[in-house]
Amino acid sequence: MLLTFLYALSLGFIGSFHCIGMCGPIALILPVQHLDGNRKMAGILLYNAGRISAYSGIGIASGWIGRQFYIGGIQQWLSITLGSLLLLAVVLQKTRFQFGTGIYGKKIKMILGKLLRQQKLHTLYAIGFFNGLLPCGLVYFAVAGAVATGSIWQGAVFMCSFGAGTLPAMVTITWCSQIITMKMRNRLRQCIPYAVALMAVLLIFRGLDLRITHKIIEHCYKPS
Repeated sequence: MLLTFLYALSLGFIGSFHCIGMCGPIALILPVQHLDGNRKMAGILLYNAGRISAYSGIGIASGWIGRQFYIGGIQQWLSITLGSLLLLAVVLQKTRFQFGTGIYGKKIKMILGKLLRQQKLHTLYAIGFFNGLLPCGLVYFAVAGAVATGSIWQGAVFMCSFGAGTLPAMVTITWCSQIITMKMRNRLRQCIPYAVALMAVLLIFRGLDLRITHKIIEHCYKPS
């Protein structure tokens, strides 16, 4: 399980360079650029705390959904199916880790627009929270891993770990955008499909291992 959470952290870190392209414009117009030193960093961390809180909430919901499959005794099939679908998406290269926003996405953007226009420090947490709720293909892939945990608290920790992985890049882009060059972003963004493929393989092996374990238990306790 520790490996799974370390993977979530790694996926968040690698994927954060995709996040810079998607969420970077929001991070660059946060009402913190006029601040200095500790106050600026506190504002940046408050914004990111909101994002990670949103991810954790999504993780709770995802873990609850996974729990229903666990109770139904088909968690291993869920894990194999999710892994196979993710692997198929990478192999076919049909996804660019972006999805249409639709009515839901437009509503979230409207809320974000109102909060950003206020240009006040006390809105930073809310801006981060609603930013974390924006439709994002990379988040959806992380959600698949959270669902596969089959546990509410593990789903929350998984998504929290994912959010924590995005923290270094998102803090850096807000504090000093020129440090992360476009060349660096593009190189690391090219790693995202490999990270998703690794997650897919882990999910498939996790499901297969659960099936093997169940068979061993049934064999050992089978009445003679």
